[in-house]
Amino acid sequence: MLFFGRAVVGGAVSGAMLFGAAGPAWADPDPVPPPPNCTAADLAGVSAGVAAATSAYLFAHPDVNDYFTSLKGQPRDDIRDQLQQYMDANPQTHSDLQGIRQPLTDFRARCGQQD
Repeated sequence: MLFFGRAVVGGAVSGAMLFGAAGPAWADPDPVPPPPNCTAADLAGVSAGVAAATSAYLFAHPDVNDYFTSLKGQPRDDIRDQLQQYMDANPQTHSDLQGIRQPLTDFRARCGQQD
């Protein structure tokens, strides 16, 4: 009888450990997996593509390249205001650059990142 009692107690303890460690199913729901293609490597790839396309655009449009180069060293608030004025006065450039940047915008939206 002693063996039977130990077996029952041992089984009960093992069961309690197994189910106690797992916890109730409703306690910790599985985290939602991140969307596909949202890794650091994916971000680096998209960013590199946008940077390369921006570089090509600026080399192909020297006036735009000169304008952006002229902003170097100015206070950030001044740059923001000047850039807004430039984009308002040059809607095609604005549209072109938005199109170039769109893959990065899409990546950030899909992957839940702030701009």
